[in-house]
Amino acid sequence: MFVLGIDPGLSRCGYGCVQKVRGELVAVAAGVIVTSPSEPLEERLVTLYHELGKLVKELAPDTVVVERVLFQTNARTAMSVGQASGLALVAAVEAGCSVAQYSANEVKQAVVGYGGATKAQVQHMVTRLLSLDEEPQPPDVADALALAFCHLTTQPLHESVRRALSGQSRRTQGQSVLKPPAERRSIAPSVRSNASGGTGTHDRAGLFRVQGADAAEVPGE
Repeated sequence: MFVLGIDPGLSRCGYGCVQKVRGELVAVAAGVIVTSPSEPLEERLVTLYHELGKLVKELAPDTVVVERVLFQTNARTAMSVGQASGLALVAAVEAGCSVAQYSANEVKQAVVGYGGATKAQVQHMVTRLLSLDEEPQPPDVADALALAFCHLTTQPLHESVRRALSGQSRRTQGQSVLKPPAERRSIAPSVRSNASGGTGTHDRAGLFRVQGADAAEVPGE
């Protein structure tokens, strides 16, 4: 299974692709898409949208995992992250990929074992769990790889639970079709359901590519 994690952000949008090979999780691509704060908002959004579209098309993941934004103390940051998240979801659906979302706490729990872990702890554990030679930089890249790792390690459990609940539901429905006592009448319910900053390259054998402006010069959003 080939999973692309996206840590949404307008100034820096991290991505990390992880593949499951014979039971082992391997990072095959990672980097950050950068847009310049000096550019108009609409141009930055178009740049990010195009870069995400090309990225998903190039890597062709089975699933795209985007961080679910639940809470931000900074309203401006929350808005930009929400915009980037929406673009990532659209790019994934347009490419025909399935989509999954996890909160930051869910990802930290899966990677570090503690929902309140720091970014440094996530970087450290991602490096160990994926057997990387160096810690992913900037932290947005580690967060994206962590998203992919989270999905690959928790999705089997979620699928097992779904199947169990589905089987229980079928058994319950089977019991409900038994003929009621003669003195009762049963009526079945009726249900109706109506970065203008240029492009970068992705190396499947290497990691930590930057697309757009220089990431070191761009503040996170």
